Amino acid sequence: MLSVDELAQMIDHSILLPQQTEKDLEEGVALARKYRVKCVVPKIFQIPRTRELLQGSDVRLCAPIAFPQGLNPPEVKRREAEWALDNGAVELDMVINISALKSGLHDFVERDIAGVVEAANRHGAIVKVILETYFLTDEEKVAACTIAERAGAAFVKTSTATQPGGATVADIRLMRATVGPNVTVKASAYVTDIDKTLALYDAGARRFGTGFTAVILEGLRKKLTGEVAAVP
Repeated sequence: MLSVDELAQMIDHSILLPQQTEKDLEEGVALARKYRVKCVVPKIFQIPRTRELLQGSDVRLCAPIAFPQGLNPPEVKRREAEWALDNGAVELDMVINISALKSGLHDFVERDIAGVVEAANRHGAIVKVILETYFLTDEEKVAACTIAERAGAAFVKTSTATQPGGATVADIRLMRATVGPNVTVKASAYVTDIDKTLALYDAGARRFGTGFTAVILEGLRKKLTGEVAAVP
């Protein structure tokens, strides 16, 4: 089984709810630092403040781009990405243009992603493409993964947590089977406990977006303690 430290390095701790305040941001960053997770994902306007709060930490700063609907024009997404990168983001979670994908405008969707990827590449940053799987058929999920990989994305990601459903084992398996070994699959939305996290891990997810970081990691700690205690 994974160690607590190993799993922590697969977690992007999200502080994205609109009702969460600056105090919530400070507490969320403190929690992320305590558990030494991979990333913190604040609301986009909080990127500069979050960079300050992360000083002296190995926790990475991830910016949500075109969050949560992904419907901004490609030029706007790219500019938002450039602003986030200029202000300290080193990872970008961009939402795919769901409407364009469902309309079959695959060239448009690829250009949309590629613009953000190009901006990220100039800063040595990586891009995760959020599919919002709740709205997609399996065929559309496959198409989205294929387009994202072709456009240079480092990750494909399930969901934003603004719609029902969230990450499922079936979707993770499908996404993992679609993309090549150089693309990582991220499970996000309603990843609320260690059992679900481990099921998604077994299905192929290697990054997790969640606001339940402490619950998940302490849940793993208890499992590991129980396993140790059971050894004769």
